[in-house]
Amino acid sequence: MLSLVFDAHRYILDPRFPLVENRGYPPEPYTIDDYERDTDGLGITGGAVVSSSFHTTDQAYLVAALEALGSSWVGVAQLDPDSSAEDIVSLDEAGVRAIRLNLKRGATDVQTLTAQARQAHELVGWHAELYVEASMLLSLEPILSKLPAVSIDHLGMSSQGLSYLLDLVDRGARVKASGFGRVDMDVVDTMRQIHGVNPAALMFGTDLPGTRASRRFLESDIDLVAEAVGGDLPAVLDGNARAWYRVK
Repeated sequence: MLSLVFDAHRYILDPRFPLVENRGYPPEPYTIDDYERDTDGLGITGGAVVSSSFHTTDQAYLVAALEALGSSWVGVAQLDPDSSAEDIVSLDEAGVRAIRLNLKRGATDVQTLTAQARQAHELVGWHAELYVEASMLLSLEPILSKLPAVSIDHLGMSSQGLSYLLDLVDRGARVKASGFGRVDMDVVDTMRQIHGVNPAALMFGTDLPGTRASRRFLESDIDLVAEAVGGDLPAVLDGNARAWYRVK
């Protein structure tokens, strides 16, 4: 059993709230109980619940989940384009600590998302989390340069664009060591390179339930992280993300 694991990337698909088909894919529910069953024995003591496209921008389910999970868990929200400053402050009070910019399967109005991310950072200190392939990062430089704090999901997903991802890491970006069933790369080599640029950058996540991934999380994925970062494994599994999300 591992100790002090902060899962920086997991989902809840709560059937008590509307679940919306996304690009022809109807989601299966995945509850808090399902997650606890699948991670039993991993020693997970907290983490970040990432808002899924299946729940669109209605974050009522996320607020309910954070209330049920307690203060060791935080949320990553997808905001409606019409969200107000009051909405952002209310979500922050509920435990949300970041805004998700789903550029792969979500909204395409990047200018609005960028404005929201900047507003959320100014109001309550949220960072922006990008679900995007690394090959797109260079073209997004005009956007990324305006975001004061950024993390990238799933190691950037592709080896194409890795050099630019490493440049972002050198400038302070964090990267989720998650979703190994989603990526097109040598994950150990990629993590090793990211860790070499900034040992505080990598943050472990299970990505459960791994919807639409070629495979879901395996406990052996943690061995891959250990191979890449060596003695810094405790920081990657726990400390780096706790500091980034401001969780004690």
